[in-house]
Amino acid sequence: MNVKPLGDRVVIKNIEAEETTKSGILLTGAAKEKPVMAEVLAVGPGGMVDGKEVVMNVKVGEKVIYSKYAGTEIKIDGKELIIVRQNDILATVE
Repeated sequence: MNVKPLGDRVVIKNIEAEETTKSGILLTGAAKEKPVMAEVLAVGPGGMVDGKEVVMNVKVGEKVIYSKYAGTEIKIDGKELIIVRQNDILATVE
């Protein structure tokens, strides 16, 4: 199944959090922070959103940092995805 976002929406998939600390201590599932870094899987067309012209600045394949509690989580074909607005994306990672 293919997800095609509308307007200024972006479909992202979380990048797994580190399982060990820099000093080598293994982290349990409860001790890991919710990841805020993700990979962009699909980008909406932009256009007029809420009366304002929106130009999409992210591209498929980019790694991004997004707001911690942003978006709507969905599950498609066993994959957990998040749909966020472009303004919930804080930065791209190179």
